[in-house]
Amino acid sequence: MSLQNTRNFCIIAHIDHGKTTLSDRLLEMTNTIEQREMKEQLLDSMDLERERGITIKSHPVMLNYTAPDGERYTLNLIDTPGHVDFAYEVSRSLAACEGALLLIDASQGVEAQTVANANLAMSQNLTIIPVINKVDLPSANVDHVLQQLEDVLAIPAEDAVLASGKSGIGIQDILNGITAKLPSPRWAEYEGGTRVLIFDCVYDSYKGVICYVRVFSGSLKRGDQVMMMSDGTRAEIKEVGVFKPKMQTTAFLDAGNVGYLVTNIKEVADIKIGDTITHYTNPAKDMLPGYQEVRPMVFSGIYPIDTSDYEKLKVSMGKLRLNDAAFTYTAESSVALGFGFRCGFLGLLHMEIITERIRREYGLDIITTYPSVVYRVSKTDGEEIEVDNPTNLPDPAEIETISEPTIKATLHIPNGSIGDILALIMEKRGVCENTETLDEDRVMLHVMLPLNEILVDFNDRLKSITKGYGSMDYELSDYQENDLVKLDIMVNGETIDAFSSICHREKAPFKGRALCAKLKEILPRQLYKVALQGAIGGKIIARETISAMRKDVTAKCYGGDISRKRKLLDKQKEGKKRMKQIGKVSIPQEAFVDILKSSN
Repeated sequence: MSLQNTRNFCIIAHIDHGKTTLSDRLLEMTNTIEQREMKEQLLDSMDLERERGITIKSHPVMLNYTAPDGERYTLNLIDTPGHVDFAYEVSRSLAACEGALLLIDASQGVEAQTVANANLAMSQNLTIIPVINKVDLPSANVDHVLQQLEDVLAIPAEDAVLASGKSGIGIQDILNGITAKLPSPRWAEYEGGTRVLIFDCVYDSYKGVICYVRVFSGSLKRGDQVMMMSDGTRAEIKEVGVFKPKMQTTAFLDAGNVGYLVTNIKEVADIKIGDTITHYTNPAKDMLPGYQEVRPMVFSGIYPIDTSDYEKLKVSMGKLRLNDAAFTYTAESSVALGFGFRCGFLGLLHMEIITERIRREYGLDIITTYPSVVYRVSKTDGEEIEVDNPTNLPDPAEIETISEPTIKATLHIPNGSIGDILALIMEKRGVCENTETLDEDRVMLHVMLPLNEILVDFNDRLKSITKGYGSMDYELSDYQENDLVKLDIMVNGETIDAFSSICHREKAPFKGRALCAKLKEILPRQLYKVALQGAIGGKIIARETISAMRKDVTAKCYGGDISRKRKLLDKQKEGKKRMKQIGKVSIPQEAFVDILKSSN
């Protein structure tokens, strides 16, 4: 197929606006897949993706389309994730395309992720075709969405295609728009050599690492010696091919093609997504733009509930790492939880997906510790360190300042919820920088928030306050110095490292009291009083006491003088005092599970 008749595009949208359903209809309309093999969410290969109705990994597919005028086209489609946690994956997919279908739900309108993805596409100079999806719903308000398209995104309303991925309305118009409006592959005439973008990679137990690539200039075939331009890693190509939608081997990949290649590299960690591949003997002079390392933002400990499963957990994490370059892990140990791993994730949904996959695909019972972020600590001796685990925080006397990461968030909310949302932002130590009125019903807030504050319940509370109509998008901003402290929880005077966390000094007493109260409910009673304390350094800021189980030592006394009973009670008190000094409170595993579940 000629370069002029090739189109590379992706589908971008807010989560749950119908990207995968639309891609199903495009596959049907172009006869890429036979009707008997068709199923819903065809490109979502993971069980978790199908159950939750979300896309986690990008999925490329080649479509062959004959236009009404008889002209034949090759269309390379990349279905992208919609959740903010996978924004990096979306940006890499956009880099592999010349155009994008921007999907907008006709009943929900322009959401936070719609704006973010549209801005990403515009920053990469992609041609955007707006598609108003789900126009057949009773709640669809097409005129309102077309107005939002012009007011919020500055895209002309007459460019929009009205469609329904479910019932197939407007699919032919979308295909005609792709062939007519989208440009042919760019940078193909680059004379500096072969340049190929890696936009994703997966691990296959038989073939090793499979790279999803877009060829910008030159060509690749089996047996070629290639090089990764970011670090000079050399490799030999074992196989090249395209997605139809399953992998299909071809003789070569030419300029403008989207496909896959298999090399002799066996570790996904050795392949960097966003890297440029070039020929080893005749390398290109310049890398393709936009390469950057993906860095985890959220950290949490993962431990096996049964300590004998440690090796099994280690193997399963190694396999997950092979299919997800953004997931990182290092071994760590905890006095309370035993041996486990400190894991890095792109966000809370990414963490949820990984832990669910460990439980489901590898049959392991695991426990996750309270999620935290990377803090920068300036010590009194001038050294600056990064801390992702509260237990690694230096002694308070050695700390000069602690800085925490912040985010720039964009909230799309109904007008009636603005007061409650501003109260939530203040509670989370955020600042609302400015507001924009989108229309008579919705408003957009630009907010600065500490990343640590949005980890656990911010999105849930945003949804409940706005009755499900609020949405959020965010990007990482700068580090800001703040009055942060390490909160320790002590049981009978002994610090339990699994419950330690870094929080703001003002919030520490409330959090300490809540944890101590929860522990009081969960921990079994001992034969002596047990003190549960929250502490910052040497200062106790919260306390609960578990009362002792008391044997009735006076039961055998009937009648007689009161001094006999008092003598027995005093003897019991002395025994309890001795027991408390030498006694050790063993916290059952279930207590850790309950506490960490309630705090998560």
